[in-house]
Amino acid sequence: MDVDAFRELLTPDGQEALRRAAAGLAAGEEGLRVVTGLRRSFGPGLSGAALTQATLRARGAAKFGADAAVMYFTGDGLEQATRAEVAAHRARRFAEGAAEVTTVADVCCGIGGDMIALAREGRRVDAVDADPLTAEVARANAAALGLAGLVTVRVGEASLVEPEGYDALFADPARRSTGRRVFDPMAYSPPWPRVVALAARARAACLKVAPGLPYELIPEDAEAEWVSYRGEVKEAVLWTGAFAARPGRRATMLPSGETLTADPSLGPAPHGPIARYLYEPDGAAVRAHLVAEVAALLGGHLVDPHIAYITAGSPASTPWAARYEVLEALPFSLKRLRAALRERGIGTVTLKKRGSAIDLERLRKDLRLSGDKSCVVVLTRIGTDPFAFICRPS
Repeated sequence: MDVDAFRELLTPDGQEALRRAAAGLAAGEEGLRVVTGLRRSFGPGLSGAALTQATLRARGAAKFGADAAVMYFTGDGLEQATRAEVAAHRARRFAEGAAEVTTVADVCCGIGGDMIALAREGRRVDAVDADPLTAEVARANAAALGLAGLVTVRVGEASLVEPEGYDALFADPARRSTGRRVFDPMAYSPPWPRVVALAARARAACLKVAPGLPYELIPEDAEAEWVSYRGEVKEAVLWTGAFAARPGRRATMLPSGETLTADPSLGPAPHGPIARYLYEPDGAAVRAHLVAEVAALLGGHLVDPHIAYITAGSPASTPWAARYEVLEALPFSLKRLRAALRERGIGTVTLKKRGSAIDLERLRKDLRLSGDKSCVVVLTRIGTDPFAFICRPS
């Protein structure tokens, strides 16, 4: 879809085609039947664009909730867009700390997920994207959500933005190309060194990156925050300049808003033998290298010094870890594990692993279980030895 085709969606005919496409999909009709019906009233280009947009809106509801029903998307833009709850958390942080933020330069704005969240917090946002279609989509989203008065969107290169002219910079470099995810920060658009250079010129900056960003690429004076949503790590964010009140590492869980920061008084987490309870830290804490902090909260130790499983002899509760009672710990072998599970009447098993090369789906098939009970099996290693822990949630 090009810019002209997208603009046709914004006309009265385009809106009617989009309404009919959404109604057809909601009724369970297949895409071919929907677009065939649309072509009786509209041209083939508009019919195809309406079906594509209605399909993307249906997918977008998982990230944007009710807003998705009036928003516009591109395929790559939806994939990279920040979930609304995560964007809202970040926008609220713009009001914290030493930075007084009224104006924000949102470079690489994409379809506008963060732009929307910032505008809803009362910030004036100058949004830029290098792709004309994406910029047009972002502009339409601001209008659809009643935020056009707080937002301007233009086509431009992020590296040409002058961050000195704004209270803060927000950058979400593109990490998808032709539908595929880009993992190398040097292949971001713009490349990572240019993003860091832009941030260095800003009074305050917030950089959204993939959670797997190599630690050596994080500026020393930045606060690095890893964010999880309902147990799944979504992203990392680097806060620099006036936003970096506490340089270092932070983990945040949403929707609760719980946050954990590094404790400089703690050394590496202790390790020792498996005890009665096993704890699985939240992924944001693991990514932020805050497992020692979680272990201290639990009064526990690691099963292996290099693997993020914590164990303790007595039950403790923290939002930062899921707790399991260990029913049996055994050196791993398929035959031994199958026999132990069958003896317990286990027919349904939840498989988890860290530090193990075992293919979980292959293992599930090879176990051939048929009992009426359920359990959790955790696969890991202690030193070089593979182990399996048969557990139940506690």
